[in-house]
Amino acid sequence: MVITPVIFLTVVLGIARTGDLRRVGRVGVKALVYFEIVTTFALAIGLVVVNVVRPGSGIDASRIPLSDVSQYTTSAARLSFADFLVHIVPSSVVGAFAQGDVLQVVFFSVLFGVALALLRDLGQPVVHGLEYLEVIFFKIVAIVMRVAPIGAFGAMAFTVGTFGIGSLLTLGRLMLCVYLTMAVFIFVVLNLIARAFGFSLWRLLVYIRDEILLVLGTSSSEAVLPRIIDKLERYGCERSVVGLVVPAGYSFNLDGTSIYLSMATLFIAQAYGVHLSLLQQVSVLAILMITSKGAAGVTGSGFIVLASTLSALHVVPIEGVALVLGVDRFMSEARAITNVIGNAVATVVIAKSEHAFVDPQTAEELAHG
Repeated sequence: MVITPVIFLTVVLGIARTGDLRRVGRVGVKALVYFEIVTTFALAIGLVVVNVVRPGSGIDASRIPLSDVSQYTTSAARLSFADFLVHIVPSSVVGAFAQGDVLQVVFFSVLFGVALALLRDLGQPVVHGLEYLEVIFFKIVAIVMRVAPIGAFGAMAFTVGTFGIGSLLTLGRLMLCVYLTMAVFIFVVLNLIARAFGFSLWRLLVYIRDEILLVLGTSSSEAVLPRIIDKLERYGCERSVVGLVVPAGYSFNLDGTSIYLSMATLFIAQAYGVHLSLLQQVSVLAILMITSKGAAGVTGSGFIVLASTLSALHVVPIEGVALVLGVDRFMSEARAITNVIGNAVATVVIAKSEHAFVDPQTAEELAHG
């Protein structure tokens, strides 16, 4: 309900408050380069682990009950990089907000913010009005968050009650591999990045622990987007940087989703006994670098992207996505948590690189000193 308005307000105010459009462009380019590099690492780690552990080997694909995946395979036939680029521009501003399309809202918000910044003094009344509106929306978020734990409990209970544990036993090795790989990515790759930029990953995780637990219950990283924006500002990141990097990260920096997609692709190949050469696996990496960007703001996006990747390979049956559909709900928590942590780290990294980060403890000492 409040995600798209919060994205609009944070992006617009982030650009308008910065004033310097060259700095806005610099932050945007840095963020996109960082997203691309880290996403490549995530995809590569997924491929390495699934090659070493081989969770799909020995599984009889014919014995796993298959679900109907026609909606995903049909959508995959229409998903291309050109379609993704065209999709960024909304045909209607109201439609983008009504459909909750994050990428389209970000695109319109950037244009609105740039136009507002170019107006300078003439646009200040609008800026002040949006600032008051932002306070109201964050108060709404605070109200909703009071009952969020009840919703998280209901979501988890529904999942276990609907799917049971039978599918977990059959595809347990894949689930274990996905969880372990994401843990390695967070505590090794992201930890090394954090150390390189002079901050503690563990301290950041402790700081956003409530948001991580909420994501665990809802299996949605978008559920905590307003809270993450607010938390990262209070953590010490400049508001203008947070307003640009976090919404963009929700579209382009899906580390958990990238890991899952690379592992699921090879898992399906292994289950069907299809051997993929090193060149073919590099092709998988290259294809996912493009198709994973189309996973933002699309219902069932993970399976649509997975189906489009299998379709592009022409060697693994596209119907194989049905093998992982039964346990996807149980792995979505890990994907969402990894996505949230990855975006939090990215925001601090970009803020540090722009000298737009003030340690909360240091700021308090300066205020009292």
